Amino acid sequence: NSRNLIEGNAMREVVIQATHHPGELARIANALSLKSVNIKSVAALAIGHQGLVRIIPDNIEAARSALHEANIRFEENELVTVLLENQAGELTAVAAKLADAGLNLEAAYVVGLGGDMVELALAVNDVKKAKKILE
Repeated sequence: NSRNLIEGNAMREVVIQATHHPGELARIANALSLKSVNIKSVAALAIGHQGLVRIIPDNIEAARSALHEANIRFEENELVTVLLENQAGELTAVAAKLADAGLNLEAAYVVGLGGDMVELALAVNDVKKAKKILE
């Protein structure tokens, strides 16, 4: 069962608040690459003069080390993964379940696509509660 494979794999993200100017993403990516960290998924956006970079590394320990050595401040969070059919309405159902439970969704990543399935990784304000709801 592919769902069991995904749930057994604790996925973590690093969240970096950066200034919005040329080279910030390159600086972060370079720090990770120097420790051979592969980026499984990334979301980056700018609002005004601030940037937010959210990264799911393939090796969280190496990513921590790389960011510390480069003096890049970050937060680290556990993610909840969910396997869904790749069709209209699936994200609605997941988002509604989280909302009904009073959970706040911080970020959503597509971390896998295959056939008619999509794997999402979700950053939420209460991981244990979200895992129970999405089982």
